Amino acid sequence: MDKKELTLLEKDARYCSYGDTVHYADPPKVFASCEGSYLYDEDNTPYLDLQMWYSAVNFGYKNQRLNNELKRQIDILPQLACQYLHKEKVELAETICAYVEEKYGVKGRVHFNVGGSQAVDDSLKIVRNHTGRTMQFAFMGGYHGRSLGASAITSSYRYRRRYGHFSDRAHFVPFPYCFRCPYGMQVESCNTYCHHEFERLFETEYNSFWDDKVGECEFGAFYIETIQGTGGYVIPPAGYMEKLARTLKERNILLVVDEIQMGVYRTGKLWSWENFGIVPDVFIFGKAITNGLNPISGIWAREELISPEKFPPGSTHSTFSSNPLGTACALEVLRMTQEKDFEPEIRTRGAYFLKKLEELKSRWKVIGDVSGIGMALRIELCESDGFTPSRKLADRVFNEGLKGDLPVGDRKYGLVLDIGGYYKNVITLAPSLLITEEEIDLGITLLEIVLRRCGAV
Repeated sequence: MDKKELTLLEKDARYCSYGDTVHYADPPKVFASCEGSYLYDEDNTPYLDLQMWYSAVNFGYKNQRLNNELKRQIDILPQLACQYLHKEKVELAETICAYVEEKYGVKGRVHFNVGGSQAVDDSLKIVRNHTGRTMQFAFMGGYHGRSLGASAITSSYRYRRRYGHFSDRAHFVPFPYCFRCPYGMQVESCNTYCHHEFERLFETEYNSFWDDKVGECEFGAFYIETIQGTGGYVIPPAGYMEKLARTLKERNILLVVDEIQMGVYRTGKLWSWENFGIVPDVFIFGKAITNGLNPISGIWAREELISPEKFPPGSTHSTFSSNPLGTACALEVLRMTQEKDFEPEIRTRGAYFLKKLEELKSRWKVIGDVSGIGMALRIELCESDGFTPSRKLADRVFNEGLKGDLPVGDRKYGLVLDIGGYYKNVITLAPSLLITEEEIDLGITLLEIVLRRCGAV
C-alpha cells in the first residue's frame, strides 16, 4: 500500500514541538522566500512585513551587501571555536566600545553570546559578581527572554508558572505607561508621579528595600527597556528615564538596558537609551546586530564591571558565541550605519509613518492610541469607546492579514503584523529601516482593508 504523502503542515503537526510561537497562528503560516520589506508564500503572494522578525531584520530581507559579506566570510573563516581569536570579533568589540567612549566618555568591554536570553543571563552574572546581590528590579510589562534567568526578570508570570519557584524573581515596578497610567494620573499634571512612588521605596528601612545605616539596597540592578518591546512599544514621558537613572546612581544600583529589540537604529539612534539622556552601566544587544543572519548577541559593560580582574576567563561560555559569520555580519551592519549620517533618514521616515497612523486613528474609533519614536511605532486597538482594550479585534486583524488575499490594484497582498501589549491589543510596528514611503502608504491601505473586514468602526 502506498504511503500518503504528508503536507508540510501535517509533518509539522506530527514532528515539531508546539512549545515555540509558530502555533500562535492557526494554521501556522508557511513562507517560501523574501526580499526587502516582503515575505512571499508558496504562491508568490507578497506579504508586506511591518514587524520584520521582531525587529531583527532592520535592513531588509536578503540585503545584498550583508549577504555578500556572509558569503565572503564563508570562504575565508566560516567556523572557529570561541576559545580562539579572529579579527572580526575584536574589531566588532572595538567598534561598539569606541562609539560609547568617544560619544559619552565611558570605557567598557564587550562580551558575546548567541541569543538574547543568553546575553541577559550573562549580564546577570556580571551584576551578581559585582554587587554580590541576587535580586533585581524590573518593569511591569518588561520582557527579557524565556531562559530561567531571563524569566526571573520578565514580568509575565505565564513564563514562570510551570517551572517551580523563582527565588530570584525581580521586584516589578510600574512602567510609565501614560495611555493606561497604573496610578490613574494625567501625564500633563502628574510630574512623573510613578517615579515619585519608586523613590518612596527607599524612605525607610521598613519598606524592605534599603538599609540606611550602611547605604545599601537589597537589589543589585534595575533591568529596563527604555521603550517596552513585547509590552507594546510603550514610550516613557520626557524626563522619566533621567530621573530614574539619577535615583539608581544615588542608591548604588546598576542600570542595565535591554537593547535586544530596540537597538541598531530602531529608534533613530544606534542604541535606544541615547534618546533619553542616560548612559547605562550595562546594555544588552542582539537581533538586528546581524540583520538576522547567523545571529550573535552580547553585552557592553563598564570597565569596572567586566575587567579581566573582575570577570576572568571562563566566567561564562557558549560554544557559538562570537562566531566568525555572525561577527562579520555585525561588523558590516555597523559599517553601513557609519558611512553616512543614518539618523535623519530614519527620523524622516518614522515621522511620515507616524503622521499616516495619526490620520488612520482619526478615521477609526477602535484605534485608541498611536505613537512612535524613529521606526518603532504602535497602534492600540480598543472597543468603540477608544479605550477598553480589544484583544479579540487584535487577534482577528493579525490572522486576517496572514490570509494573503487583500486586494490593492490588480494584485493580492498579505500583511505581516505582530501583537503585543499588556492586554495583547497593540499592533507593534517595526518595519525595515529602508522601507519606502510608497510601502508605508501600502501598509496603511492594507491596515484599512483588514480593519474593515474585521468589522471595526
